[in-house]
Amino acid sequence: MEQDNHILPKDFPELKNETFLRAARGEETQHVPVWCMRQAGRYLPEFREARAGKDFFETCRSPEACCELTLQPLRRFPFDAAIIFCDILVVPQALGMEVLMVPGKGPTFPEPLKEPEDLLRLKPQVDVEAELGYVFKAITLTRHKLEGKVPLIGFTGAPWTLMTYMIEGSGSPTMSKAKRWLYCHPEASHKLLRQLTNVIVEYLLGQVSAGAQALQVFESHAGCLGPVQFNEFALPYLQDIARRVKEKLKKSGLDMVPMIVFAKDAHYALEDLSRSRYEVVGLDWTVDPKEARARTGGRVSLQGNMDPCGLYAPKEKIGEIVKKMVEGFGTQRYIANLGHGLYPDMDPDHVGAFVEAVHTHSKQLQEQK
Repeated sequence: MEQDNHILPKDFPELKNETFLRAARGEETQHVPVWCMRQAGRYLPEFREARAGKDFFETCRSPEACCELTLQPLRRFPFDAAIIFCDILVVPQALGMEVLMVPGKGPTFPEPLKEPEDLLRLKPQVDVEAELGYVFKAITLTRHKLEGKVPLIGFTGAPWTLMTYMIEGSGSPTMSKAKRWLYCHPEASHKLLRQLTNVIVEYLLGQVSAGAQALQVFESHAGCLGPVQFNEFALPYLQDIARRVKEKLKKSGLDMVPMIVFAKDAHYALEDLSRSRYEVVGLDWTVDPKEARARTGGRVSLQGNMDPCGLYAPKEKIGEIVKKMVEGFGTQRYIANLGHGLYPDMDPDHVGAFVEAVHTHSKQLQEQK
């Protein structure tokens, strides 16, 4: 029986819109590309309909469901990139931890890591293909179904951010249980962070092999750390991921895809992040665009950084916010995005206004040059 071509990571349709990839690589673009974190999300009625009554992680394990959810926002808005629908917590699952998505509470670990001896519960070796192959299948299927419309981004959570969930057991405003490990159990903390890094490197390579055309590493909980702890427990692993992924891509003859690091609230680490082998540094809304340009010294492209709550504003106001943002960053080596993900109660029409404003204002600014 002949295999369906749509599930093989080859013979992908030719890419028609390279603007996002060009900006990520630091090449010239005619307009500023734009996409949104959580663009496949609950703010879309069709997303809520498709997800109704289904277990969250079961959806993540269905390539067909992930493909459909990834494509939904592209049918509505002229985004310049798609990001595969998945979740950062599939990596702790691959290590053998149980994660549930509890309505009204979010991701929950029934048995979080409490003491260093709990690390023995984790699988010492992870067969990434066996444990996370469903993500690779979703990426391959989506690359075909996108028909070359825009590039597809793959992603992972960063080691420190994943460690916080594995120890806290759920979201936390202070991350005090996880930070306690850093102060009381630094060796065990490094052991866990190394273990996560090893899985993440193979996971990202698998995503590129499956068809991902760019990769984003989410260090969502960087803001809980000060500069000293970030430099010890987060930055070395972010650097290691970029270095090892690039080395292995080169060795295996895979495409050298651009990599984005998004360390939320790590404004204190901008210079270091811009020297960490990532082509793009993502910014949250607490960073001034001109200041970010100055501090990163032209070493990287920048991505961000409108306050998501700006989307609650009237559409005309959204246009003004976007114009100021694009003027601050400049039209080159820049990918427009929000400073965090879209919230479930946002109006899709306002998301459309954001996308349109980025394209319109960046084209106008480009023409004035």
